[in-house]
Amino acid sequence: MTDEIPQPRRSWLFLPGAERRTLIDAAACGADVLIQELEDFTPPARRAEARQLAPEVMETWRRAGRLAAVRINPFETVGRDDLTSVMAGRPRIVMMSKVASADQVRALDQAIGALETALGLPAGSTEIVPNIESAAGLVRTIAIAEASPRVTACLVASEDMVTDLGAERSRAGDELAYVRARFLVECRAAGVLAIDRPYTFGDEDGLGTETRAARRLGYLAKSLVAPGHAAIVNRLLTPGPDEIRRARRLVAAFEAAVAEGRDRVELDGRLVELPVVTAARRLLARAAALGVDL
Repeated sequence: MTDEIPQPRRSWLFLPGAERRTLIDAAACGADVLIQELEDFTPPARRAEARQLAPEVMETWRRAGRLAAVRINPFETVGRDDLTSVMAGRPRIVMMSKVASADQVRALDQAIGALETALGLPAGSTEIVPNIESAAGLVRTIAIAEASPRVTACLVASEDMVTDLGAERSRAGDELAYVRARFLVECRAAGVLAIDRPYTFGDEDGLGTETRAARRLGYLAKSLVAPGHAAIVNRLLTPGPDEIRRARRLVAAFEAAVAEGRDRVELDGRLVELPVVTAARRLLARAAALGVDL
């Protein structure tokens, strides 16, 4: 896989795999990544129907400028059948649910490689995004992320993780505070994008609060289950005008200080050293990659 990923990947929207109209209409909702979900969002009796929809749906998403993804079941259940069918739709990203070991990723890598060859797709063109949904998966996140060069991101669950931990689900989500922090650290250490848990409630205020908290932790991507939430997540995970202006001032002040032989500068009563400037430069680079006018 390439190091540079040009298309935005802030919002990852799960969609019911067998609902054709919902899948087609989602192309206009604004989410960066659209996911045909074949596990929890698709009743077993409709999975064959959902698999057949993949080529049409993914082509529609690509034409709309969205990243086309699919979430398959684990290979231990019907995941191989899912993958064999949906690869005809040429998904950019294959997500697998309930990943708890590196071996699951390696098996998925091999299966995707064989299907790329059989379908005449460029070798290595399909990414893998493991979904971490249990304590066993969480403590192996680095190994899972490093199991294949196809892995560009990992996603942490909410409902399944709470169930596995025996915790009590709350709107505030405090029961997953440690999980989210540890998951982010492990993804950073492995060099892959960390996708925050889905917000599974319908209100926009709670979504905003949770997304802001995720960004403060260091998350740059969040998963969703409601198309109407995509615009909010995109806005909150995109550097705003005030942030950009401040970052530019920090960089300019620091560079002027360095030119004078100093290694720090005071700006607005705050001591600015290299780590602060590094963060500012990253923010500006992210804004530029997202097409924000600097």
